[in-house]
Amino acid sequence: MVRPIWRLLPRPQLLIPKRTLPHKLPVTMAHRFPALTSEQKKELSEIAQRIVANGKGILAADESVGTMGNRLQRIKVENTEENRRQFREILFTVDNSINQSIGGVILFHETLYQKDSQGKLFRNILKEKGIVVGIKLDQGGAPLAGTNKETTIQGLDGLSERCAQYKKDGADFGKWRAVLRIDNQCPSNLAIQENANALARYASICQQNGLVPIVEPEVLPDGDHDMEHCQYVTEKVLAAVYKALNDHHVYLEGTLLKPNMVTAGHACTKKYMPEQVAMATVTALHRTVPAAVPGICFLSGGMSEEDATLNLNAINLCPLPKPWKLSFSYGRALQASALAAWGGKAANKKATQEAFMKRALANCQAAKGQYVHSGSSGAASTQSLFTACYSY
Repeated sequence: MVRPIWRLLPRPQLLIPKRTLPHKLPVTMAHRFPALTSEQKKELSEIAQRIVANGKGILAADESVGTMGNRLQRIKVENTEENRRQFREILFTVDNSINQSIGGVILFHETLYQKDSQGKLFRNILKEKGIVVGIKLDQGGAPLAGTNKETTIQGLDGLSERCAQYKKDGADFGKWRAVLRIDNQCPSNLAIQENANALARYASICQQNGLVPIVEPEVLPDGDHDMEHCQYVTEKVLAAVYKALNDHHVYLEGTLLKPNMVTAGHACTKKYMPEQVAMATVTALHRTVPAAVPGICFLSGGMSEEDATLNLNAINLCPLPKPWKLSFSYGRALQASALAAWGGKAANKKATQEAFMKRALANCQAAKGQYVHSGSSGAASTQSLFTACYSY
């Protein structure tokens, strides 16, 4: 039997210069340029965990003067600094038991320095209740050239100095909202990358100044897209955001995420149950958000108060793995009933505070998956709060 010629040939030897095969692998890693000390990391982590502990969430009371004017216009109240101050005083001076539901409050620059009728700073009132004070840090959107009317967010210039001052003045966390929309060729890769990079730079600057960054990449509910399309876009956006946060060496344990829930566009004719929203939302998060992030505080995105609560409850009951606290950071969905009850009249203070407490408690229960819809919600709590191209 003749053996195949290839069996008779010597086996080839792979000749590699010895200099490329060191006797030992290097035991030290490359220098990582650590931006934070272990003490800074510990403080940031503790602040983030306090905000979302035991079903607590965030009241987003960071509306700009113009946005608050739109809210007041709905109840036919003039948009003056005094009226804005009065309403916020009613919310912030509610019974101390509110600290069982609200772990943090985001303030606008004006509100951080406002006082109650007795001359006490709002921020001190909140701190005495054990509530963490936060501050809105972005300075609104600006057109992103070369795109289909997409935007990026302003406010990076001078941000470090502003963070340092706000920390000195009592704030312990910040918030930065980036906006992306679903439309023809939107969101573009350019818009996704630009906003992700801005969020990462903001987060890094925040942490270096002792503020926990709330990272808010919002996919707007404007449009007629279905829930599946929203899930696809949300995953793309979140994946880019966490890649950017990693690139910028952001300490994830000292951050919180504020995303949209995965829902259909406001004009979509197909309707989805809370359980469907929950499954799509948790699936998107599970695919993109590292377990190191301590909490995810959803924005309400124009949903009615009741829908925002029901969806949050369903999310916490979703059977998929959930390594993070899943809570809320609501503005409209915590204040609509309270605003309607107030109506600009001091005599309605008690009714206003009761309405606010009711919504806060409902969302605290939802953050634990324990909310039970009673069917007796007021008209204000079931009214859609959607505003096209919403801005704070």
